[in-house]
Amino acid sequence: MTDQWLDNIKWDEKGLIPAIAQDYETGKILMFAWMNRESLELTVSLNRAVYWSRSRSRLWKKGEESGHVQKLHEIRIDCDQDVLLLSVEQIGGIACHTGRESCFYSVLKDGQWQADSPVLKDPSQIYQK
Repeated sequence: MTDQWLDNIKWDEKGLIPAIAQDYETGKILMFAWMNRESLELTVSLNRAVYWSRSRSRLWKKGEESGHVQKLHEIRIDCDQDVLLLSVEQIGGIACHTGRESCFYSVLKDGQWQADSPVLKDPSQIYQK
């Protein structure tokens, strides 16, 4: 496989592209993260989501600490070629570090952010440090 598909991506000034992870069965948005060229190549070759952690300045294999791996089903790119959509199977049903299914668990109601999704597993039980 040639790298031409990678060359067609519009990376930002830091060499990153936004990536949205979506459940391949339900269509629910699970999370948002960043990818660089290496993480995207690894995602394709490993058939699992690998992101670039800006806070840690390193590759982040989703689930490396929690076990909540994202198995890749499909990758799409938007019309401007500057946003990726990953269709994934979320192993364990938890995508968020808070122990919820999705990182998008807060909804604006009456001028305040309110959680509308339960914690499925206590984060202290997920992340044993």
